[in-house]
Amino acid sequence: MNPALRTIGVVGAGQMGRGIAQVAAHSGFTVLLHDEKQDALDAALGHIGDQLERQVQKGKLAPAVRSETLARLRPAKDAGAFAAADFVIEAVSENLPLKARLFESLDRTCRPDVVLASNTSSISITRLAAATRRPSLVIGMHFMNPVPVMELVEIVAGQSTSTATIETTRGLAKELGKTAVLAQDFPGFISNRVLMPMINEAIFALHEGVGSREDIDTVMRLGMRHPMGPLALADFIGLDTCLSILEILHAGFGDPKYRPCPLLRRMVDAGRLGRKSGGGFYDYDAGGAPA
Repeated sequence: MNPALRTIGVVGAGQMGRGIAQVAAHSGFTVLLHDEKQDALDAALGHIGDQLERQVQKGKLAPAVRSETLARLRPAKDAGAFAAADFVIEAVSENLPLKARLFESLDRTCRPDVVLASNTSSISITRLAAATRRPSLVIGMHFMNPVPVMELVEIVAGQSTSTATIETTRGLAKELGKTAVLAQDFPGFISNRVLMPMINEAIFALHEGVGSREDIDTVMRLGMRHPMGPLALADFIGLDTCLSILEILHAGFGDPKYRPCPLLRRMVDAGRLGRKSGGGFYDYDAGGAPA
């Protein structure tokens, strides 16, 4: 373990933040987990405990390791606790003004040598860095969902991100058991620049009646060996998140090929956001399983 990195701060206790916190604590780091909503913080800690217990029940994790991992998780009710962090990862909603305000606040709170990383899936790292006085220490660290399962971390270098910051982040990703790839600061980076147009085209195919939702997903699962069809994947990601990323791609490149499908917009307007709302292209029960 990098001796300079012992305490990791995670901002945001939603699906991504709690996953990052779980992996970091399991990897031996002390984790400061913060969320403005106390109920979200409590729910995240309960979820992590449940996930670790399932691994214990399956014989994949020793009970002592579960206890040690949970002991390294420290809820931080106040963001001022990040003054003790050696590295901070932001995982709040995909909203540029919100993230920029957060980075401005973290810049004031954290020590001047601390790297500030964003788990953003599409927002410009250069813009986030501009909200701070440490642009060389701002970087993207885009984890895949679900974080404890997925091996990849997409590291994104902004205009001013230093080589030292890239290498520190790459080393941290390795200590978290992840494989890191380096992307430059273009809209959507690598992952969503490739993924979102595929999902959008699948939605267009459904919208235009080319095939049913089941047939479209089956073609990609059985014909292309994808583990999940694009419409089911969109539900898993969140249709509002897909729409937001496509809008960033469309605005950033000005290319009509990134234009979000009208059906996607209509479903988001109707509140059918995927698994998290109980219904998207498919319907789901209270536990998130297909109904």
